[in-house]
Amino acid sequence: MHRVAILQVLLFVTTCAAGDTNDIDFYKVLPPVDATPFPKSFKCFTCEHASDNYNCNRWAEDKWCPQNTKFCMTVHHFTSHGKSRSVTKRCAAREDCHAVGCRHHRATGHTECVSCCEGMICNVEVPTNHSNAVFAMRHTHSASAPPTRPCRILLLLLYVSVGLVLL
Repeated sequence: MHRVAILQVLLFVTTCAAGDTNDIDFYKVLPPVDATPFPKSFKCFTCEHASDNYNCNRWAEDKWCPQNTKFCMTVHHFTSHGKSRSVTKRCAAREDCHAVGCRHHRATGHTECVSCCEGMICNVEVPTNHSNAVFAMRHTHSASAPPTRPCRILLLLLYVSVGLVLL
């Protein structure tokens, strides 16, 4: 039984604590649980003309979006070969999100795709085509149920397993 508990500890540590600074999983980024500036506050990844999506997300300023915004907007400029030229991410009002979609600029040979999403740091990815250059809105608004955190579930299982071993 002790071996099982040790294996679970190792699994938990490698699952939750592992990570290379060059390979950050931005899907697991959650803002700290602290006071919010107003009800239904949210954050977006924000950057101006970053070289690519990774650098935008990695160096994004951590700040709450203004009260007059409800969405996260991403503008992605890229070459005909798919190489990013520029990534801009920001908080946006509904009116800003009417520009979603992709447009090819023949003069410069690049494509611009714009997407908007609703939710806490929902703009992890960049739009690259008409399928993901969309206005994605949540249909349910449940502030009472916090998001499930896989590491907390693993930690709970670990505590239960260790407790059973000690009994």
